[in-house]
Amino acid sequence: MAAPVPGSTAPNPLLTDSAVFQWQNQTLRADLILTLPVALCLAIGIAVGHPVAGMLAAGGAVNTGFGQKHRIDDSCLLPMIFVTFGMAFSGFFGVLIGHENLLLVFVAALWGFGYGMLTARPEGYGWVGQQCVITFLVASAFPASAREALDRGLLLFAGGALQLILSSILLRLFGELRKHLFELTRYLHEEQEALRTALLETADSLRQRRFLNSAMPYSLRLAATIGISTEIYRRLNYPSGYWIPMTALLVLKPGLTDTVSRAIARMIGTMGGAIAVSFLLAHVPTSTIALAAGTTLFAWLAYGFLNVNYALFTMAVTGYIVFLLSLNEVPGPIIAEHRTFCTLLGGAIALCVRIVVISYKRPRWLKAATAVRHAVFPFRS
Repeated sequence: MAAPVPGSTAPNPLLTDSAVFQWQNQTLRADLILTLPVALCLAIGIAVGHPVAGMLAAGGAVNTGFGQKHRIDDSCLLPMIFVTFGMAFSGFFGVLIGHENLLLVFVAALWGFGYGMLTARPEGYGWVGQQCVITFLVASAFPASAREALDRGLLLFAGGALQLILSSILLRLFGELRKHLFELTRYLHEEQEALRTALLETADSLRQRRFLNSAMPYSLRLAATIGISTEIYRRLNYPSGYWIPMTALLVLKPGLTDTVSRAIARMIGTMGGAIAVSFLLAHVPTSTIALAAGTTLFAWLAYGFLNVNYALFTMAVTGYIVFLLSLNEVPGPIIAEHRTFCTLLGGAIALCVRIVVISYKRPRWLKAATAVRHAVFPFRS
């Protein structure tokens, strides 16, 4: 967080993600490189008469581009490589299961638990896990046959691969990319060992009824939150309902203050973005080219504002999503309205789960405090 200016009042911790702007972290100029593959995917899709295919590939390119902001083994390319493969598999699997299948609830909860466990590792791993869960949830809204599921996975992979190759060339990292690709087998083996260790720790924790891994409580809260919100998404059968579990996933943090701060920022950003984009769409031509240009513009803003302010970043993401889905002939204002409602509901679910956990633990804290007091002052009643 930026250091407070002498004589100024520090912002309320609950408003940190909304009120603190770290403009020195904006990267708009550098991120023009990341928007090129996005624009290229959309242009190719429009040129060949399949804008929806371009939309899916562009979504893969955007997600992979965010990997450039993260690190694994001091490399920005490894998160991009891992998320490209993970995103393709998640998209395929999500379409295959679909939101009408009860299995979706259990798989979403399991993947949420896995993401929670990854947060104990270097930051880049957690981000890859988060993106895989999000891609899985989004894809579940479009259930289809195995062939169509495979097509979606391949389009996501194609967009991610294009982002990976073009950005590594433009950033003069192609030699490093080639090296990492040759070492991919080693990384896969290391991930298998890490997964095996995590499963053993989980089994031991269940057997001993205590947490042997510091990420376990958060992972269990994530699993419960995502499971509950996914079932609500299924029951409501609401358009764009996948935003409910997705928002819950993004909002829920290990601490209560962080959770509330992120929830407030996400709600402000989503509502502000929805209003602004709805107004914009009402006053600009909604041709395919204009929608593609808007998608590229807001993707660029999302990249550039990622580390400036979370509410501002959320506004940019909302604009990107609304314009992107409008390419699928869904009216932009309707998308914005649905996303706002689902964001509010998902954030509320995450907060409720966090409060329930605190309420459950509080009697235990009071009991422990009483025991300590009696041990220190045994003669007091």
